[in-house]
Amino acid sequence: NCAYVKADMGLFLEGGMGPGKPMPFPNLIVCNYVGCNVYVKWFEHLADISGAKLFMLDVPFARTPEPTAADVQYVVGQLEELIALCEGFTGHTFDIDELREVLAHAARAEDGYARCKDLCKSHPAPFDAYFDSINMMGPINVLRGTREAADFFDVAVAEFAGLVGQGLGPLSEERFRTVVEGPPPYPYYKNFRNLFSKWGAVAVQSTYSTVGGIWEWGFRHDPARPLESIAEQMLRENLTNRSITARYQQIRRYVDEWKADALVIHSIKSCRLFSAGQGDMRDYFTRELGVPTLLVESDLEDPRYYAEAQLRNRIDAFFEALEHKKVVAAGTH
Repeated sequence: NCAYVKADMGLFLEGGMGPGKPMPFPNLIVCNYVGCNVYVKWFEHLADISGAKLFMLDVPFARTPEPTAADVQYVVGQLEELIALCEGFTGHTFDIDELREVLAHAARAEDGYARCKDLCKSHPAPFDAYFDSINMMGPINVLRGTREAADFFDVAVAEFAGLVGQGLGPLSEERFRTVVEGPPPYPYYKNFRNLFSKWGAVAVQSTYSTVGGIWEWGFRHDPARPLESIAEQMLRENLTNRSITARYQQIRRYVDEWKADALVIHSIKSCRLFSAGQGDMRDYFTRELGVPTLLVESDLEDPRYYAEAQLRNRIDAFFEALEHKKVVAAGTH
């Protein structure tokens, strides 16, 4: 019961009525289910309700660290089919030079987002790389390919670098540095954040902020290879198109390179893709790597699964233990 699906289906079944004016039904629905295999049936239902034509982009699962040439060409071939379909829909001829310009803007935004994330290696981090990074997913995902997104991240880098220079962060004191796995509970976003802020806990990295692309490791869209780089990004630079082992490796790098004190796993009841294997993930980081790990559970949209008192008790107990560990460590030196 994916909460995103329930919200989207409700929107379509109510005739497109959203928080503002009604959203018109589409003529064409393009589904790239690299983010989640639930998309397949989800978008089939949306196409059935709206009467729109559905184009399903099939992206192979990342079986190797680097995508094979065959996989890249397989996705490129589908992109060429999509281009022809869009030309028929719009009556406009595809302009490869315009796509190259879009990808140049995208690469600049991707570089800016990665530079922002890199600044969180500073002590203190200039922003919370979970709660604040999720806000920045708007420009990097929705506005990617526009000059506005690229300009936004240029400004953000300058602002955050200024905070680093002044030794300032999102809290008056950064006591704990965390890496966070999983989406947030959106209906209680501020409340959930406050449960960590009260302990001086600041996320220095997060996995959910990379569902649209993992830019920290250097990948950028390439205007010189437009379709190929779009295919490569979908194949290799998406958190959810990779094995659980690859996710472990990503989180381990975050903990090591961003000097985190702990891992926080927010398990989502309605998201099987993210939540599957998180119990094993907790055991791996706790027992194999010695990383203090907290596993809490609620939901990203459904308020019935959010029990704040229970969450507060778990979070308070975890950070009390971390605090005690720090005090003991300080006393031995």
